[in-house]
Amino acid sequence: MAYDEALAHRLGDALTPLPGISTKKMFGSLVFLWNGNMLAGVLGPDLIARVGPEAQPDALAQPGTRVFDFTGRPMNGWVVVDGAAVSEDEALDDWMARCRDFVEALPPK
Repeated sequence: MAYDEALAHRLGDALTPLPGISTKKMFGSLVFLWNGNMLAGVLGPDLIARVGPEAQPDALAQPGTRVFDFTGRPMNGWVVVDGAAVSEDEALDDWMARCRDFVEALPPK
């Protein structure tokens, strides 16, 4: 599956200031890792966001979101955000803040 390269570029720009950011192709998508922990990615036209299990219900209450169910088993702590819902930089920045809040508490890999 191809991923939205423009969204991937915007995501990369938003995350570049963080030390320890890297990318990896996974799930037919591009995933961004922070200190070795998956943080977010682009799957098709959409953003995949790792918000953590406790924040997942609130994240799913936001417009344009759904459970990340890539393999037939929902991924706990992850949501998919419709690409249209992050078309503005402010919305993308908000989602990246949600992801950082969870992932920064994880130990580096």
